[in-house]
Amino acid sequence: MIAYFRLVFRSTWAFVEGLWITLRYLFKPSVTVQYPTEKLVPYDAFRGALLFDPATCIACSLCAKACPSACIALESQVHPETKKRVPKVEWYTLDLGKCNFCGLCQEACPTKPKSVWHGLDYEFAFSNRDEMVRCWKPGFPLAGRVWDPKKKAFRDLESHIPVRDVEARR
Repeated sequence: MIAYFRLVFRSTWAFVEGLWITLRYLFKPSVTVQYPTEKLVPYDAFRGALLFDPATCIACSLCAKACPSACIALESQVHPETKKRVPKVEWYTLDLGKCNFCGLCQEACPTKPKSVWHGLDYEFAFSNRDEMVRCWKPGFPLAGRVWDPKKKAFRDLESHIPVRDVEARR
């Protein structure tokens, strides 16, 4: 008989203890983010999508040499009369399918401010492999454009969802 009451007491105590824990967390603020209507803003050192500014690039190719996955390619401009290379980039491509977001390209860039840097965007959606290759030319936006082989022209990114309107540049 004593064992029966001991069992009832322990069960009741466990039930009250569970209610106490529930009551403690009932009045604390929620930590769950209702994605996709709410989005987290990543911290400043976050390595999101690579962004490129052709106006500050000096076409030194240090970013391409520092990249361990060889996903960066670029070509410098050539002066039309002298046929010599000038320190401006003609085109710059980055394959996001190969990029491992290590940040070595950003560290190797000698320009100030950096011509290539990681943004804070983390949402990507690609419908085919061609959309993973971004291209920048002078006058292109910071997020770049993708080559559309059907239209044989560059087009803006449709699947790129910016987290912030103004990118943090380091």
